[in-house]
Amino acid sequence: MTRYALGIDIGGTFTDVVLFDKEQGRRLTRKTLTTPGDPAEAVLQAVDQVLGEESIPPAEIERVVHATTLFTNALIERKGARTALLTTEGFRDSLEIGRERKYDLYDLAAKKPRQLAPRDLRFEVDERMLADGTVHRPLDTGRLDQIAKDLENADVSSLAIVFLHSYRNDSHERAAGERISELLPELAVSLSSDVAPEIREFERASTTVANAYIKPLARDYLDALNERLSAREITAPLLLMLSSGGLTHVGEVRRSPVQMLESGPAAGALAAADIGRAEGLDHVLAFDMGGTTAKLCLIDGEEPEIAYRFEAAREIRFAEGSGLPIRISAVELIEIGAGGGSIARLDGLGLLKAGPDSAGAVPGPVAYGRGGELPTVTDADFALGYLGAKGFAGGAIDVDLAGCHAALDTLAGQAGLSPQKLAWGVHDLVNENMASAARVHIAEKGRDPRNYTLVATGGAGPVHAYYLARKLGIKRVVCPRNAGVASALGLLLAPARVDRTAAFAAEMDAMDWPVLEAAYQALEDEARQVIADTGKDQARVQRLADMRNVGQGFELVVNLPPGPYHQGSGKLLQEAYAQAYQTHFTRQPPNVPIAMAAIRVRLTAPLEQIVDDLAQRPDQPNPQTGIRDVYFPETDGAVETAVLDRAAMTIGENFTGPAVVEEAESTMVIGPGGRFHVSDSGNLVIELPEEPEENP
Repeated sequence: MTRYALGIDIGGTFTDVVLFDKEQGRRLTRKTLTTPGDPAEAVLQAVDQVLGEESIPPAEIERVVHATTLFTNALIERKGARTALLTTEGFRDSLEIGRERKYDLYDLAAKKPRQLAPRDLRFEVDERMLADGTVHRPLDTGRLDQIAKDLENADVSSLAIVFLHSYRNDSHERAAGERISELLPELAVSLSSDVAPEIREFERASTTVANAYIKPLARDYLDALNERLSAREITAPLLLMLSSGGLTHVGEVRRSPVQMLESGPAAGALAAADIGRAEGLDHVLAFDMGGTTAKLCLIDGEEPEIAYRFEAAREIRFAEGSGLPIRISAVELIEIGAGGGSIARLDGLGLLKAGPDSAGAVPGPVAYGRGGELPTVTDADFALGYLGAKGFAGGAIDVDLAGCHAALDTLAGQAGLSPQKLAWGVHDLVNENMASAARVHIAEKGRDPRNYTLVATGGAGPVHAYYLARKLGIKRVVCPRNAGVASALGLLLAPARVDRTAAFAAEMDAMDWPVLEAAYQALEDEARQVIADTGKDQARVQRLADMRNVGQGFELVVNLPPGPYHQGSGKLLQEAYAQAYQTHFTRQPPNVPIAMAAIRVRLTAPLEQIVDDLAQRPDQPNPQTGIRDVYFPETDGAVETAVLDRAAMTIGENFTGPAVVEEAESTMVIGPGGRFHVSDSGNLVIELPEEPEENP
């Protein structure tokens, strides 16, 4: 009998584990510091604790779902495999040429992204495919033998193969990949026609090289994790979260690990969407703040929006064009270098700064007592009274309050501020950094933050949500139970999902409908096989297409009506394009012929959903566990504040601020004048004062 689902999320600072008991409708959670040298170690420690303390037989675990920032961090820190690029003769430098556009026109010292494949490891071969898929020059197979020797001598462990126009005809790429693999069977090979079969050579090359860069790391990590879980007699299938918010099997990620770059943030967005549905909210701003970064995602309706391109490892956090372009399906969100571990300091002008550099899990904030010496946002939150030392992180960390105060005192002396004012300055500054990013993101969408409800998750999210909401003019905040491990819980809510794309260049007026339908059917058949390998036999199919007006340089991804397509489908597809154009540009498209550049399919298959038993009542009749001094800007000082136990609060109870609500994984801070209650869904709903003293 299987009755448990296990969700595992590895973050930059903490590793979160949620074990859900389907029979009793309860969650068992653990939060432990990430082990950067061996990320699986923290996972196994947390799993062992949960299973051991509850005496749960490993064989009763039905499925294991995993997300990780390991691959993203490898890109950011440039700690991936030694990677080479094999490309068409004359295109060796396409990665550095890019779009020939600076992300900051007025910065003469602007840094371009550091290349994952250095120039001396980029090789050219004589071959040429034309844009219509016909062979202009055959592949020089003799040259491949010499390139294989060069790769071996250079100790390369991964190779990206990107040939011109391979999205139309991949025969040269496949032939080159097969030959190189014959000569170097241990070499990891990534073909652009597998990873990103789309037009635009630069973006396709960047995505494929990124995939190659993390492929050996993904292979070794997933194999080791599988083996170590099996050694504990956990034989349930290991499913992986994709950046698109869906799940897939290990084989698919081994083939294309680049799909997992945003897996952790995607899980958090799914959890926020589920919370929004439970509360009947139409507009949600998902806010997930952990130890290293904060993530913000707009959710209008029931699901987060999906983007089909983003940038990884930006040199400048908010500067578009300063990162590596990646062409995959991903939940549309923004990441900010603002987390509990963000380091506070004074810059050259003596101004206070917080982040984006982080203390991470090692050495971590000073309060963790693990060797950290520089004050962080978490240290400021302890000094303000927002965080309590007793039971912090479920008792996994012995908090060093003395060291925390000493580090802040030193920085306060340098800044000429009182320690309390310095601590509030750090807290407020990181809130402003997040609010600024949110304002820009929301404005770019043409929306108003005051129409949204903030859903706060992550270990640090609930601590900062109240005053972040005030800055944005948001009047309601929702904080779920076990908010600190919401991303791990979001993994258990995700459906199996597959996205596939193929180039398809054709004008609507001259469309060969049988050919279009056959192309869609081929993509759907391929995707269904992946869904079947994930353990599902039924899936919902969504067809999409990259469409534009003839003469335009870029496309819109358009949701299309279901097939099969035939001569009479033209009007329906044109109407779908007009609607997407209207939504994106707030105007009707020009009276110009429409063309397709690519086709896409999305297959989703829901897994068994988890349902909490909200009828359970806490044993403790009074949720207040104590009082401590907490600083609030409204009072310009610390005031005695009630400390409440989240687990002892029952549905329908009403409270007023100021208050601090604690649970093992996170802490919710409510300022003076705030009102809050436990909703029918078990979430904490906070209503901010109508007229806050500070302008948002």
